[in-house]
Amino acid sequence: MMRAIELARKGLGTTSPNPPVGAVIVRDGILLGEGYHEVAGEPHAERLAISNAIRKGNKALLKGATIYITLEPCSSHGKTPPCTDAIIEVEIGRVVYGAVDPDDRHRGRADELLRAHGIDVEHGVCGEVCEILVRSWAWSVKHKRPWVLAKVATTMDGRMTRRDDRWLSSPKALRNAHQLRLESDAILVGGGTVRMDDPALTVRTPLQTPSPRKLQPYRIVLTEDRRSIPADCMMLTDQYADRTVIIEKVSDFQKMLEELYSRYGIVNLLLECGGRLLRRFLEEGLVNEWVQDIAPILGGGPAPMVPGDYLKRECRFKEEEILACEPDIILRGILE
Repeated sequence: MMRAIELARKGLGTTSPNPPVGAVIVRDGILLGEGYHEVAGEPHAERLAISNAIRKGNKALLKGATIYITLEPCSSHGKTPPCTDAIIEVEIGRVVYGAVDPDDRHRGRADELLRAHGIDVEHGVCGEVCEILVRSWAWSVKHKRPWVLAKVATTMDGRMTRRDDRWLSSPKALRNAHQLRLESDAILVGGGTVRMDDPALTVRTPLQTPSPRKLQPYRIVLTEDRRSIPADCMMLTDQYADRTVIIEKVSDFQKMLEELYSRYGIVNLLLECGGRLLRRFLEEGLVNEWVQDIAPILGGGPAPMVPGDYLKRECRFKEEEILACEPDIILRGILE
């Protein structure tokens, strides 16, 4: 199952609006085939693992073998046929999966179909890790809007800028930030960030080598007036200009998120915005996850991370972790 999880991670950032899934087929301790879902609309992990086994000349060994899958296999027709059909067709004898399908229409259905054909089924193996892999997708299935991760870089005194340098983060921490971009479907900023910094918001130096099939994330710009966005800014003139979306006068942020999900298939949304816009997302309870890169600098300045008075309600961490990213510290957690 850990190998299936490793494979599934290769699909982070390329499978939306589908989940990242890995599959491994084993018999008598021998690896017959493996695969992972790469792009929505193309074969799922289970079918790719079966095809991989057949290409290796292991077709006859599939009967009675065990397949390990990070997520309950699909049992309904979508853009591709059900994976349960493929498993039944090659007569795999045992199915072991990690996370249960969060969709009420499908949850547990695979178990019934497979067992009806004499196939043993076990679930929950490495379940917690598998659930984390598909957490944002499961959220989007239930709420019909993206999982929102806010990424901020600050000094130790909570400022988002420095007097004489554009960058706060160390080179190693910047690679971590680009990994977040790699795993995201879209990055959102405000018009002020575009006017002040002219960012590219592209994936350049992530920790993981990007799949050649990874599309640059959509760049979402929120502004009161699109005419205030410089026509010669990078996001409107570079080779990914068609991946830039400017949205004017947003009054209902939740509705905007729902539209990003339904129209663009955005499951993972990364906030890289300034303090005022960040505060708005926090006040409306729309931030699911928080990543803060804290640089070992005390500098003061006019740009606090969350400007203004107290928030209407405090936001608290759960499942938090602290990463050493010398000389920076990265704090990451889920917001309750």
